[in-house]
Amino acid sequence: MKDIDIQYFQKNLIDWYLNNHRSLPWRKTEDPYRIWVSEAMLQQTQVSTVLPYYRKFLQKFPTIKHLARAELHDVLKVWEGLGYYARARNLHRAAGNVQQQYQGVIPTTWNQFRKLPGVGDYIAAAVLSIAFGLPYAVVDGNVKRVLARLQCIAAPLNNSTSTKRFKETAEALKDTQMPGTYNQALMELGAIICKPKHPLCDRCPVQRFCLAYQTKTVAEYPKKKAARQTPQYHIAIGVVFKNGRVLITQRKPDGLLGGLWEFPGGKIKKGESAEAACVREIKEEVSLQVAVIDHLAQVKHAYTHFKITMEIFCCNYKSGRVKRNGPVAHRWIKLDEIDQYALPRANHKFLPKLKKWIEMVS
Repeated sequence: MKDIDIQYFQKNLIDWYLNNHRSLPWRKTEDPYRIWVSEAMLQQTQVSTVLPYYRKFLQKFPTIKHLARAELHDVLKVWEGLGYYARARNLHRAAGNVQQQYQGVIPTTWNQFRKLPGVGDYIAAAVLSIAFGLPYAVVDGNVKRVLARLQCIAAPLNNSTSTKRFKETAEALKDTQMPGTYNQALMELGAIICKPKHPLCDRCPVQRFCLAYQTKTVAEYPKKKAARQTPQYHIAIGVVFKNGRVLITQRKPDGLLGGLWEFPGGKIKKGESAEAACVREIKEEVSLQVAVIDHLAQVKHAYTHFKITMEIFCCNYKSGRVKRNGPVAHRWIKLDEIDQYALPRANHKFLPKLKKWIEMVS
């Protein structure tokens, strides 16, 4: 830790924040539940994206008691489109734990709160400091970037082995008198001033403490290790029609997109046509024989760690009875009922085209 006047640094940062911070709904409450919801949504997600979901979520589940009593299906439906669905599932499970173990009162001790589903070091520090004024240092992507420039930290930002270095720096700089305000100020600084590209150094309230600014090396920080090539998968899925209804299946409640509903399908094997893969995957997944009648669309979608190209086919049911191999539930629904189910965003990309196709062939 290179020497700086920590108290002066904290004062400059907090004064700037109190006069310049964005007006956001989770900054207008001391309710730990609402602060917790915001932090669960905000990780790796832009504020502008989160705002409508935050409002909608709290309209549906205004208290932790409402969330604990809700069906997971309803929670995922409200969360639909925000991504990172494990966060919604964990928040739902954690709400149930709080109701059962702590009589609906969110625990204020680190060990108890940290053990709840989905609560890592960041969320624990953020909620406990902001809602309860407890002196824990937050370390998220914005904070790491600020610290890297402030102290010219050469440890790669995206390397897990660097976590300790950033946590030690954050601990050394934390404010124990106004921890919640200070933490929000540090994160706000990273969000609107100390940005990844084109940081606004001339408007930074703590530029005099920043080693990267002093040494004219701001553009060199934070350091990052080279990213691995993003895997890409080619997938075929089928919209199976039977007596005016279509088949949807529900994914297992854990893992990527856990608990969401989708049309059956899977990866195309090497040397296999997309159409043949569609027929095979439906047979393997739900034990149905189908006949492909049309190629509806090709959809490309990017997840955090991989990308997919989906080939979507319209199929007629030929024979068989649904026997699930992988999915935990299935429904034969009318297409106009699809909005009642939480679907992956990639599925939403072709729904308008599917509805037009049905109108054309009807």
